[in-house]
Amino acid sequence: MPSSPSRRLAALLTGASLALLAGCGNASDSGSDGSSAQEPVASSKVTVVASTNVYGDIVEQIGGTKVAVTSLISDPDQDPHSYEADTRNQLTLSKAKVVIENGGGYDDFVDRMLKSSNSSAEVINAVKVSGKTAPKGGELNEHVWYDFPTVAKVADRMAAALGKADPADAATFTKNATAFKAKLQPLEAKEAAIKKEHGGEGVAITEPVPLYMLDAAGLVNRTPAEFSEAIEEGDDVSPRILQATLAVFGAKEVKALVYNEQTSGPQTERAKAAAKAAGVPVVPVTETLPEGKDYLGWMTANVDALASALAK
Repeated sequence: MPSSPSRRLAALLTGASLALLAGCGNASDSGSDGSSAQEPVASSKVTVVASTNVYGDIVEQIGGTKVAVTSLISDPDQDPHSYEADTRNQLTLSKAKVVIENGGGYDDFVDRMLKSSNSSAEVINAVKVSGKTAPKGGELNEHVWYDFPTVAKVADRMAAALGKADPADAATFTKNATAFKAKLQPLEAKEAAIKKEHGGEGVAITEPVPLYMLDAAGLVNRTPAEFSEAIEEGDDVSPRILQATLAVFGAKEVKALVYNEQTSGPQTERAKAAAKAAGVPVVPVTETLPEGKDYLGWMTANVDALASALAK
């Protein structure tokens, strides 16, 4: 579900900051807050800015040597929900021809900055591309990069945007997107295999991050909704809900705990400890690419880890 405004990826720039920005057009900086935002280097390449390195990696695979990509959030230890954008991000976005954001309330700072710095950029919103909406009476799970059919749609949209910016290489971008989508098919096959073997079995989560993957694998989330919602919102979990969450492990209601490592805290650690004490395997996941991984390798590791945990 979307995070609360206090945890959104957001930071509004003051007029003074914008004035300062106008005078630093040649600056190139690397943030100390986990960002890798730098001013894109002027070249014949298509300048692309992605809100996270998840989308940055995918567009690099499609654009190859024809793109210059900057990912605003790339530190695997950075919680994207608490990320604060700054003037470096504004400068980077002002130079982009193509911008890729997640949408769904996950990285709203991108749209705010674009309105004041770059209204001409081609913007790809992954949630909008997915076509997903909030369920009746519920809220949208915005973590669409864990949904492989959505990622395939986004790859096509990336190829189209790059082709518009660089018509001479449009065929190459389309070809690369087709190759990338072919590599997603084994991941979907792995999910289908898990569903065939373990469909209907229960799992627990700390946040909704992996739910699209778990749903595709036919697994049932047994975590009290109030627990995962509170964790994602950055709120304290009530003692009653915490005890109800811990009880699912002792009652053997779940076969695995899928744990978001980037938003751990005392209450999620309690859940992890309860899972381990009950002999329930813990499957760690993250919201951004781990160091040294590309998207396909990362997701392959996630799906394989889930399958291994369920087989125990």
